[in-house]
Amino acid sequence: MKLAIAGDSAGEPLALALYDYLKDREGFTVDELSHPVDGAEEFYANMSARVCQGVVDGTYDRAIVICGTGIGVSIAANKVPGIRAAHVHDAYSAAKASTSNNAQVITMGARVVGTELAKTIVDAWLATSFDENGPSADNVKALDQVDAEHGCA
Repeated sequence: MKLAIAGDSAGEPLALALYDYLKDREGFTVDELSHPVDGAEEFYANMSARVCQGVVDGTYDRAIVICGTGIGVSIAANKVPGIRAAHVHDAYSAAKASTSNNAQVITMGARVVGTELAKTIVDAWLATSFDENGPSADNVKALDQVDAEHGCA
């Protein structure tokens, strides 16, 4: 699985901690993308869009985006057509983001979630997957239809 992790100025320390936690995990390729290639600072909205575009275009299978609260990056991520981003704060919400919502992106708040809890959240999300024939499949199809009709996720 190809995974992208990024954080804005408030979220970068947690993004780096999660990168270190996951970078050597078997079966994963992990890129830390807190800054664009040119190294310039950018708003969390631009960072979220850049990382999520990598998911949409197939460069990454999933992404984790972090800011101070997780709310701003969640709003920005969900503006990218085709993205289903879930703001998560515990292992249960992370697992359900995957199994019930087919979220390719999770967002967290570095000022809300500590490093150890963030690791637990990421583990729960990565350990689960969406069942295309499961009970939530029609809901996710409806989300995709809303995205197609309105150009937003």
